[in-house]
Amino acid sequence: MTSQSSLATEDTSPGGPEGSGGAGNGGGLQAGLKNRHLSMIAIGGVIGAGLFVGSGSGIAAAGPAILISYALVGAMVVLVMRMLGEMAAARPTSGSFSAYADQALGRWAGFSIGWLYWFFWVVVLAVEATAGAKILNGWVPGVPQWGWALIVMIVLTVVNLAAVGSYGEFEFWFAGIKVVAIGAFVIIGLLAVFGVLPGSDNPGSGFGHLTDSGGFFPKGPGAILTGVLMVVFSFMGSEIVTLAAGESEDPQKAVTRATNSVIWRIGIFYLGSIFVVLTLLPWNDASILKDGSYVAALNSIGIPHAGQVMDVIVLTAVLSCLNSGLYTASRMAFSLGQRGDAPKAFAKTTSRGVPRTAILGSVVFGFLAVWFNYQWPDTVFNFLLNSSGAVALFVWLVICFTQLKMRAIILREQPEKLVVKMWLFPYLTWATIAMISFVLVYMLTDDAGREQVLLSLLVAALVVGVSLVRERVQRVR
Repeated sequence: MTSQSSLATEDTSPGGPEGSGGAGNGGGLQAGLKNRHLSMIAIGGVIGAGLFVGSGSGIAAAGPAILISYALVGAMVVLVMRMLGEMAAARPTSGSFSAYADQALGRWAGFSIGWLYWFFWVVVLAVEATAGAKILNGWVPGVPQWGWALIVMIVLTVVNLAAVGSYGEFEFWFAGIKVVAIGAFVIIGLLAVFGVLPGSDNPGSGFGHLTDSGGFFPKGPGAILTGVLMVVFSFMGSEIVTLAAGESEDPQKAVTRATNSVIWRIGIFYLGSIFVVLTLLPWNDASILKDGSYVAALNSIGIPHAGQVMDVIVLTAVLSCLNSGLYTASRMAFSLGQRGDAPKAFAKTTSRGVPRTAILGSVVFGFLAVWFNYQWPDTVFNFLLNSSGAVALFVWLVICFTQLKMRAIILREQPEKLVVKMWLFPYLTWATIAMISFVLVYMLTDDAGREQVLLSLLVAALVVGVSLVRERVQRVR
């Protein structure tokens, strides 16, 4: 199979060549996701467990200036999503940016970024399963942590094997709980900030806490960059909606809506909620690191059982990420199988349109990673974690370079499909490339970041090497 440069010659929508797999393939992927599923997947996709769990460390590292860190990373994600939305609205496919890279940059690029993205999500499966198991073990200590991890993985595997609508329904409710929880937190928190929340234990100092403990930059302006490194990976997942759109009733409408709404989603859920924490408490309040930023803020208001409430919300976020991670990894594997870059069995679907082998292949590696996490957490699993750590930034870079070339292909082949356009093209695209590259280089100055970048580059080089060797072997044949 050779890479196609023409959009017109490759139909990757459900029911087209990528959606159908030939004899015995069950009819390919099916449009089983409703508009409400896609809407909630788009909203919930930007809310990961990292927002709830990791924000306290970011606040401690940068103080109130962490808001600028979130704003910078948020702006970068908005621009990347705009580029991806431009391509996905014109050409919705389960392979998303991997399929577009295949067309625009070459077969090696689609192969490499597709497998790296799959690798990233199957490692995430282990991380989230372990995080969920810790919470559940605290509630029911009679079941060991590894037992809870196994139960959670099995349940969500069954959900994904049933039908794509099952994934959509579970994600609709998981994401709905996260959205309602953060929305309520922002509203209640702001009322308390201004001293108008009935029964609040917080005195409500308005915006005073933003500057009353060493100013807005208590750790200096340079701490903004440290904050960027700490928050950038909590944004991974916003691109999932472009993969899911290929199995929706109206892919173009879903992608357009998700792309246009990403600004307010990041503004409310990330900047809004962190702003509330920083105005309810001084940034250096010990409870922010001890209890977590959201629990500390709820405790300051006097919300009863704040820790238990947040455990439920975090568990929901973990299950949502696990559910989406399995879906995303399997659809990327499916797309790679369709393009001949993975075993053909990955491209086969059941009569319900479920890529069963791709799901099972992904979850087997996820189970293996969970086992590594319990057997060799500081060696094998730590290597897996660090070697996939910078993949998110690699994916965003590939999206940028792909969009630079894909715009010309869309205009040449299907100009009427260009319903979502990147702003100030190509200047903002190049500016985004510069931003992402700067973050990667700056990570090399950080001890933890350096290991992630170098190991991720090593794995990326191995995957690219494999793809180039495959291409050469295929040409010889």
